[in-house]
Amino acid sequence: MTMSSGFQPAELGFFVTLSTCGSLSGTARELGITTSAVSKRLAQIEARIGVPLVNRTTRRMGLTPEGEVLLQHGRRILDEIADLDQLLTASKGTPKGQLRVNATLGFGRLHVAPAISRYVLQYPEVDVQLQLSVDPPALTDDQFDVCIRFGVPADTRVLARRLAPNRRLLCAAPKYLAARGEPKTPDDLRKHNCISIRQGDEAYGLWRLYSGREPDKHADAVKVRGNLTTNDGEIAVNWALDGHGILMRAEWDIARYLQTGRLVQVLPGYRTPDADIYAVFPQRHQLSARVRTFVDFMTEALAQKIP
Repeated sequence: MTMSSGFQPAELGFFVTLSTCGSLSGTARELGITTSAVSKRLAQIEARIGVPLVNRTTRRMGLTPEGEVLLQHGRRILDEIADLDQLLTASKGTPKGQLRVNATLGFGRLHVAPAISRYVLQYPEVDVQLQLSVDPPALTDDQFDVCIRFGVPADTRVLARRLAPNRRLLCAAPKYLAARGEPKTPDDLRKHNCISIRQGDEAYGLWRLYSGREPDKHADAVKVRGNLTTNDGEIAVNWALDGHGILMRAEWDIARYLQTGRLVQVLPGYRTPDADIYAVFPQRHQLSARVRTFVDFMTEALAQKIP
């Protein structure tokens, strides 16, 4: 195979842009060329490799199986070219390229998105894509460069760096406690209306509490019940603010309400298992300047806001 028949970085960049934009016209606007020029360039690539990359039968552009393979590998190759460029010019270069970040809905909105806003001001050559999701994607999924997670991941195929400490606290609105009384022991929670959150693969409706400094085998596992359940933490917090019941939530998400008194901590003498905040990324990104500077930046940003 001659060099001319192989993919060039510019072609990979063109196809990744095409896939991201989702249409020929959108790609034309992004690249500053005509739609017909985009169509012609795509046709030339397909003719040269001998397989279709895009389905033209649907109203919205879709990728063929070969196109999906090209997109997956093309993104990775472009990332590695950017990383290589950064490694070879580390003394005079700045991080650049695409950075795909995933975070949970509430924490992503409150803390990750504002940090990204400041990060790109400092590193304008990095293009950040932030996706928020209720259930985090698989850690080995190649869709993201960095995932912001609660709790240390058990998967040894990924790297994890602790960004900040985090506690889960029990809380309720003062009006709920005034009406229903305040629980004194974990077992008292069985008699209360508890707001439950279904997220990830965590045991639903099972709250673990212990009185010592470290989690131990003697932690109380309380099966709580209530008439309100959601998969969105922000909604759950709003229900607690409305006085519907007791909620277990990350301190980062409720600290501002505890400070103003709109929520009150329940069972403060008991602890729940910690859920420290981690940045998780594939091992191949450990030398990536984009990932390294972003993780460093998030660590500093969260350090200034620790509850």
